[in-house]
Amino acid sequence: MMDEQQRQQQEVKEENLLHFLDSVDGYLTLMDSLSSTLRQGWLELASARHSMGASRINGVLLDLKVHSADTSLKVSRYDVDDSIDNQPTFVLRKWVSSDNGEHSSEEAKHREDKLHTTSDSQQLRNRGGSQLSEEKASATTGTPFTHDDEVQKMRSKSLSVFGGLVSPRLRASQLSFETGLETLVEIANMRSTLLSTFDRVHKELEDSKG
Repeated sequence: MMDEQQRQQQEVKEENLLHFLDSVDGYLTLMDSLSSTLRQGWLELASARHSMGASRINGVLLDLKVHSADTSLKVSRYDVDDSIDNQPTFVLRKWVSSDNGEHSSEEAKHREDKLHTTSDSQQLRNRGGSQLSEEKASATTGTPFTHDDEVQKMRSKSLSVFGGLVSPRLRASQLSFETGLETLVEIANMRSTLLSTFDRVHKELEDSKG
């Protein structure tokens, strides 16, 4: 009976260690993805500035007045384990306006519930190319927008300060930086998981020494 209990405890320790290593791998992968996405965004922005002219793409044109944010971040805390209290979970709310605020709130709640479920039932992942792409798409972006026209309208409105007709490269740059923002939230959630699993492993090591 004692041998069986010790065997189960050892399996739990090994599983927690693998979860930690998997989280480290995911964190480093996302950091690399963020670097590539931002690099692409800056290149597209430079290309747009070259084609449209420096006078049309200039920081002076930006509206620096105080106004409501189109994108916000919600932070929630969940008890994912008896030994780990209040693991923070970050949910991105993009393109929120007075017209689609209710829809955005429902969408954010869906994302939050999805992240909660993922945290509670985190499984070890085999990081093949196709599976990694699927995880990145589902980690924080949640379900696609159902109000695509409204979102596209708000994207176009944010670029209207640069003129009525803008370079396709500028629109591509906008999407790249938007993807970068989503990746940042994924990184924040992955880091939260990483720290939680590290605390688990560290506690088990301290207990074994005692």
